Amino acid sequence: MSAESTEHAISTEAIEDQDDVLSEVQDAGQDTDEGADGSEDRGSSASRLEEEGDVAADYLEELLDIADIDGDIDIEVRNGRTYISIVAEEEAAGLENLVGKDGEVLEALQELTRLAVLSATESRSRLVLDINGYRSERAGELQKLAEDAVGSVKTSGEAVALAPMSAYERKIVHDAVAELGLVSESEGEGADRHIVVSAD
Repeated sequence: MSAESTEHAISTEAIEDQDDVLSEVQDAGQDTDEGADGSEDRGSSASRLEEEGDVAADYLEELLDIADIDGDIDIEVRNGRTYISIVAEEEAAGLENLVGKDGEVLEALQELTRLAVLSATESRSRLVLDINGYRSERAGELQKLAEDAVGSVKTSGEAVALAPMSAYERKIVHDAVAELGLVSESEGEGADRHIVVSAD
C-alpha cells in the first residue's frame, strides 16, 4: 500500500472511530456539546454546522460539475449533524453510479466530503450524505433487520450477530433495538465491526 493510500485509510478509520465514540456517548445520555456550566453552546454549534454544510455543498457541486452529473443539493441541520442530500428531478444514471453497490461508492464519497470539510475548517465532521434517497430506503431495511433480530432473540434466547455495517447504520440499528426493548453492542474492528443483539 502506498503512503498516500495508508494516509487515507488512517484518516477514514479515525473518522469512523470518532463516529463510534460520539454515538456511544450520546447513547449513554451525555451531551457532547455541553459547556462548563452544563448549558449547550447552541449558537456556535449551529454556526459551525452551517459552515460545514456550505463547504460540503461547494465540494459536491464541483464534483458533480466535473462528472457532468445533474443534481440538486439540499442541506439540513438536525440533531447535531449536517445532512446533505443530492437529488435529481428526473432519473439520473449518474447519481445511481455515485451510490454504487450496497452504497459503497456513497460511503466513500461521504468520507471524501468529510475530509474536504476537515481540510477547510480544521474541524472533524460527522455529516451524513444521501443520494437519491438511498439512506432513507436503507433506514427502512435496517429497521426490519433490527425487528427480525429482536424476534429471533426473543424466540430462541440466543444472541444474534448482524452483518458488518457503517457507524451511521449501526446507530440506526442500536436505536431500533433499544426501542424494541433488547440490548445491542458493537463488536469487531474496522470493516468487520458489527452489531450483536441479545436479551441482556
